Amino acid sequence: MKLTTVAVPSHEEVVRVEDAVSGLTGFIAVHSTQLGPAAGGLRMRRYGSEAEALEDALRLSRGMTYKNAAAELPLGGGKAVIMGDPSAQKSPELLAAFGEAVEALDGRYWTAEDMGMTPADMAVIGTRTRFVAGLSDGAFASGDPSPVTARGIFNAIRAVARHRVSSDDLDGRHVAVQGLGHVGMHLCALLHGAGARLTVADVAEKAVAEAVKRFGATAVTPDAILATRADILAPCAIGAILNEATIPALRVQAVAGGANNQLATPEDATRLHARGILYAPDFVANGGGIVNVATEILRIESREAWVAEKLEALDRTMDRILTRASQRGVSPHQVAEAIVDETLAREAA
Repeated sequence: MKLTTVAVPSHEEVVRVEDAVSGLTGFIAVHSTQLGPAAGGLRMRRYGSEAEALEDALRLSRGMTYKNAAAELPLGGGKAVIMGDPSAQKSPELLAAFGEAVEALDGRYWTAEDMGMTPADMAVIGTRTRFVAGLSDGAFASGDPSPVTARGIFNAIRAVARHRVSSDDLDGRHVAVQGLGHVGMHLCALLHGAGARLTVADVAEKAVAEAVKRFGATAVTPDAILATRADILAPCAIGAILNEATIPALRVQAVAGGANNQLATPEDATRLHARGILYAPDFVANGGGIVNVATEILRIESREAWVAEKLEALDRTMDRILTRASQRGVSPHQVAEAIVDETLAREAA
């Protein structure tokens, strides 16, 4: 196992992780421990280069600082990525090696599941480190965070509907869902239960077929989903999908989804605002997952009640953000970041 420090001025600590025996190559990025130990998921996906993987870890870890602060959790922001195809290259040896890397950081970073990972994978990682959450078994096991993440996104969709059309009733509303992984599929179930009409897209044809069968959804290609005419777009796949090229093609009134770092640049929030598209800041909308995981890290006894309370608080925070943005005539993203910056400044004083 080899850990190499990577100097990144914007982050407290970044390490490159390599294990030749298992084929592990990845990065652990600790953006901030100002509010507590850095916490954020581990994702495994095919990256085009190490530079691309590092950039993803840096962006995601910063997003976790803001997500945890917005959810009023005593946790900082971190994230980890492993390069490779999880369906072909993930192995117990690779996961165990990653666990050793987490343990070497001695609690400065807590890992949990993200894209390409499962609770079972966390259990393997947990054989080599104490600093893992999202487990299925144990006294404080929180399990798969996807249902709680989806519930928070569902609440955010209702919030933007309330602010855009004065009603959070989703019966008959048309929602375009990009990405049908664990979170996206759970979200579709909630939306379908509320009477929403769904258009869906995913690179996995099996997931699309399931959504069509279970929810009566209309399927479109991944390339077409962002230009679908709908009331609300729910991005639940990879980040940076709201950018200079895609925003002009959007045909929705609002965007509220589960993907991390949906904006390619901060300027893209302004572009959405200029088009009159209401944007629910992603690090508030998708905070349910880390809230669920936090019960394990913080050893919360009454998990369900605590999670419900935190989800209600996130809903109130989203409402405050959207209200303040409307009053000031600015993007909700700008307001959300300002609120978190105020929180971090108070803690630093």
